[in-house]
Amino acid sequence: MSRNFLIDTDTASDDAVAIMMALRAPDVRVLAITTVAGNVPIQQSTRNALYTVELCGADVPVYAGAEKPLVRTYQNATWFHGRDGLGDHNYPAPRQPAERLHAVDAIIKTIDANPGLVLVTLAPLTNVALALAKKPSIAANVSRCVVMGGAPCCEGNVTPAAEYNIWVDPEAARIVMRSGLPVELVGWQTSRGDAVVQEDDIQRILGFNNNLARFAVECNSHARQAYKVQTGEDGICLPDPVAMSVALDASIGTQWSEHYVDVETNSQLTRGMTVVDRLNVASDDRNQAVWSTALQGHKANVCWTIDAKRWKGALFAALR
Repeated sequence: MSRNFLIDTDTASDDAVAIMMALRAPDVRVLAITTVAGNVPIQQSTRNALYTVELCGADVPVYAGAEKPLVRTYQNATWFHGRDGLGDHNYPAPRQPAERLHAVDAIIKTIDANPGLVLVTLAPLTNVALALAKKPSIAANVSRCVVMGGAPCCEGNVTPAAEYNIWVDPEAARIVMRSGLPVELVGWQTSRGDAVVQEDDIQRILGFNNNLARFAVECNSHARQAYKVQTGEDGICLPDPVAMSVALDASIGTQWSEHYVDVETNSQLTRGMTVVDRLNVASDDRNQAVWSTALQGHKANVCWTIDAKRWKGALFAALR
């Protein structure tokens, strides 16, 4: 039996590869793709999602969503992914148009019609937060909510404290973490180190000699250079595909633990920080007042480490 996926994305270079992995998975049916402003503005995010679906020869509806965060000024990541989010290679416009229904309504409709689906978020959580605000009961109909976001154990990639997806719309992320959704948090740290796609991996992918493999490498060309400037490491860092590989096979995550997670929304210094109650002290007397709302929700299942060899195997299988 196939598993049903709903993907929310701010489609840029790594998102595109993650979408390809889901569309290529033989036991997965992608019911819908919803787009949000994040890496690139909503129009570009939607165009990139449509282009990726078309490149895969798939028939999946794409719904455009929120154009800006709930309360913050929108800040993109074109410095990392290129002006068009796909490395500025002038890919043609997709033939398929986006659906007319707003992404928020599409999320509600798709979850209601397919209880038990897997929700995979690769972007700022604005759309999901708005859907939860409109119909909180959808949280109970999601079997897994795999969130690419956060830096629960280490430095962020946009500030010292925060990962981009959470930092862009921390208020939305806080709503999602407190919503009762069965969150599986796959942070930025899981895509670093041995998980980075190195030059020999890249040559292996190019050796598959097909359009999907070439696109996966080419659209990440700008991101590869930006990652080197950012970290000093050479290679393609793919946080969204890593999260998708975990969504496809949770056992790729090798170290998990369940904790209450909250998101900082007030501090300028630590805006968007994913605060993990790793020692389970949130309910102590000294913390209850601050954590009271978070404690009413569910614990998130935090993925700390992955099997890098198996993650890359999943990537190769999708692109072969």
